[in-house]
Amino acid sequence: MQGEQTLRGTKPHIRIERDSLADRPAPAYLSKDAQEQWNRVVPILARRKILTEADVGCLENYCMAMGTVREMDREIQNVGATQKVYKIDKEGNSLLVSIRKNPAVSIRAEAMTQARLYAAELGATPVSRSRPTVGEDDEDDSDLFGWVESD
Repeated sequence: MQGEQTLRGTKPHIRIERDSLADRPAPAYLSKDAQEQWNRVVPILARRKILTEADVGCLENYCMAMGTVREMDREIQNVGATQKVYKIDKEGNSLLVSIRKNPAVSIRAEAMTQARLYAAELGATPVSRSRPTVGEDDEDDSDLFGWVESD
């Protein structure tokens, strides 16, 4: 079709913020489980020099998701992955009506998915760590998308 352009070639190298954050304490508003996760991963990300101020929100979300995973896992360990539903008949006998999945199982699964996605964004998964990154010598991103102005 005339007038349509397709972009071809390699993806552009996107410049990353190079001012990485040093180790910092967990925010007080995070749950105990989320704070423990923060204290575990922040030193690792700080040593890798990939944690920047722009990443803090993603890191908080990751820690909250992992905190939820831990909380729901304790709930499942305490009461089980299933819940029995009973009814009382006219004589006062308890009768098993059904067995259903503990809602904590679904909550934990969703939090695990969220945590995995945030971990990938933070470069905290094996696959995300294996991806190439922008080198220190890549200072010029004036042509970020490979578009060159013609005179």
